[in-house]
Amino acid sequence: MKASMSSTRSKKPIRKSKAKSRPETSAPAASALRKKRRKQAIARVVIKNAAPVKRSSHAAESPLSDIVMRALDDMKAVNVKCLDVRDQTDIADMMVIASGNSDRHVRAIADRVVEFAKKAGFRPLGLEGEREGEWVLVDLQDVIVHVMLPRVREFYRLESLWDVTAARREAALGA
Repeated sequence: MKASMSSTRSKKPIRKSKAKSRPETSAPAASALRKKRRKQAIARVVIKNAAPVKRSSHAAESPLSDIVMRALDDMKAVNVKCLDVRDQTDIADMMVIASGNSDRHVRAIADRVVEFAKKAGFRPLGLEGEREGEWVLVDLQDVIVHVMLPRVREFYRLESLWDVTAARREAALGA
């Protein structure tokens, strides 16, 4: 019975591809190059198709910071502040501080930042505080994103620690 079924199947001739001859490269190197080009193309599409984002005058311009700002805008993050910290530390170029309305909102905002970064080809180095949801830190190497509840943000006052101009204003008002 099996023999009769196999004989009734039509066998199609195998077509040879008409691909152009390319220079020989190793498989891992070619794969890495394709992945890199794909990530760059995705980042260009994400940046090109998104609406412009409002940012403070001293914030740095980079594709990664644009992606982070769009993710925060997409999830309706509250009181977003971008700080250029290149002159103050070597750990990052920019620090973004945002607030969420509840612990669930804070976690959702951080997840969206990670999702947008991964789609654009930027791999997060770390994600801390997601279980509690009061303060979630997303480390994207050049950009560090802090998403906090308003009461936690008010308690730690990261803006005054990192923004030198804000710290000077507060000192002038207090003196």
